[in-house]
Amino acid sequence: MHISEGVLSGPVLISGMAIAAAGTAIGIKKLDLEHIARAGVLSAAFFVASLIHVPVGPASVHLILNGIIGLLLGWGAFPTIMVALLLQVVFFQFGGLTTLGVNTVIMALPAVVCYYLFTPLIMRRPAIALPAAFFCGFLAVFFSALLLGISLMFTEENFFEVAVLAISAHLPVMVIEGIITVFCLNFLKKVSPELLSVSSSGDRM
Repeated sequence: MHISEGVLSGPVLISGMAIAAAGTAIGIKKLDLEHIARAGVLSAAFFVASLIHVPVGPASVHLILNGIIGLLLGWGAFPTIMVALLLQVVFFQFGGLTTLGVNTVIMALPAVVCYYLFTPLIMRRPAIALPAAFFCGFLAVFFSALLLGISLMFTEENFFEVAVLAISAHLPVMVIEGIITVFCLNFLKKVSPELLSVSSSGDRM
């Protein structure tokens, strides 16, 4: 999912930086001190989970966890994911500094979208909450793959086949992330349901 240096055009890079900056500013404003520790834990989880890359064209496939990050942090997903991506650039040269904005948007914006789509459903009865959790994880990756493809196509129309390949390659990841999100939701309901009840109360941060 990390787009490397030298792949995208200047306008796409600048647009990505602008959107990422706006999203991060909103996220920092909404992320109060009470949720800093949670953001740190989720940033570390994202950092570790996305370290294992399987190269696919100009991008790569890996776990993202942006569905569960979105459920627990909302707009806080932007600074949380940006920090992890920046550390990956600095320590492992994954992605790049010029593509940091685009990569942040690709993975954080779907987290925010899924936050608004699925947070009202996760505290309902299991017949509703569990499918909602699965589709939250599934669609978060699908939207990320879609944004990845759009970024490539806005750079060069000849990237259409690469974009289709990138989206197709992420299908197994979508299913895996859906299952992981269901597991995380069940676990949190048993050990710390207040995290989800706070999460489902709206824009609280």
